[in-house]
Amino acid sequence: MRQPTEVFDEWAIIGKDKGMENSHEASVSEILEYALARVKTVDGKFTFLDVGCGNGWVADQLSNNENCISSVGIDGAENMIANAHKRQSSAIFYLKDFNDFDFKDKFDLIFSMEVFYYLNSPSEVIKRIYEMLNPNGRFIMGIDHYFENKECHDWQEKVGTRMHLFNEKEWLDFFKNSKFNEVDLWRANSNDWAGTLVITGTK
Repeated sequence: MRQPTEVFDEWAIIGKDKGMENSHEASVSEILEYALARVKTVDGKFTFLDVGCGNGWVADQLSNNENCISSVGIDGAENMIANAHKRQSSAIFYLKDFNDFDFKDKFDLIFSMEVFYYLNSPSEVIKRIYEMLNPNGRFIMGIDHYFENKECHDWQEKVGTRMHLFNEKEWLDFFKNSKFNEVDLWRANSNDWAGTLVITGTK
């Protein structure tokens, strides 16, 4: 099987990143509305990190939020980051391996969409995310590939790259076992399908 970064590099070249942006927009909007309404900094200002930013559309969007001090996006696919840089955004984009990344800076809000089931060890990266948050900071992630969504069970075979298939309880436990507080889980944009599984917690 191919590495996920190989797949996403190819998708960036053929323009599939724009299609993902459009298909994820409704779920991402619901996720961000929830998260931004619950920023717990003293003055409401916050720093933002998008883990798996793709072509940078979410980090770019957040960079235009009047309360966002800095917006950073990381991705492991070189061509995705190249597309992100074409935006000429005030957001900052880095090419980084999801399985082994760290920042000296801390963040108030860390976000991820459709990334964590591709990781070698999602639970270990979630633990690292916790350490990268400021006190009262929030991590919130969305995934469409989870056990209860039966439509996704053949994605690994179709795409040709490894994907972990965990159930809702397993994802919830990853957060709880990583010291997160106020852990919550729900499904976003679930009108006509199983919906995007959203998991969140605070430090």
